[in-house]
Amino acid sequence: MQLWAGLGNPGPQYAMHRHNIGFMAMDVLAEMHDFGPVQKKFQGWLQEGRIGGTKVLLLKPATFMNESGRSVGEALRFYKLGTDALTVFHDELDLAPFKVKAKQGGGTAGHNGLRSIDQHLGPDFRRIRLGIGHPGHRDRVTGHVLGNYAKAEQDDLITMLSAIGAEAEWLARGDDVRFMNDVARRQQE
Repeated sequence: MQLWAGLGNPGPQYAMHRHNIGFMAMDVLAEMHDFGPVQKKFQGWLQEGRIGGTKVLLLKPATFMNESGRSVGEALRFYKLGTDALTVFHDELDLAPFKVKAKQGGGTAGHNGLRSIDQHLGPDFRRIRLGIGHPGHRDRVTGHVLGNYAKAEQDDLITMLSAIGAEAEWLARGDDVRFMNDVARRQQE
């Protein structure tokens, strides 16, 4: 069993923020792979299902970004899973918009959601970095991260999320390289 956590902020006012791309990924995965109904658990929203032959739990922490580790840690402890079973989907300033990269462990790069999970569980978990691009100057980062996707970006956003959903079985199998390659290939079609 694996726990996949998508990071974001709860509430409709945040729904289309770049910072909520992790929540968007969870919603697409649940829909494309016919996951069960949403349950309020672990200070968040949990859905159970299968991706390929693997049981996967999708979690969207409702704790706000900077407290994501509380929700994720609670779920891992309940299911007696280690960080080797955890995959976190999050926005990444240091990647070009709509690029998708998988990474095992590492730092937090100033990301409050990753920092919270690191504080609760340590740094040794898999991350799916979803590129949102950098606005160019650090004074504009907050507005960029907490800004909505523009209409002109909608098609690329949908293509990226659909590719993640279509190729998710490679992640469930632990083949991160195949996942990244196949997502990139779908985005170029």
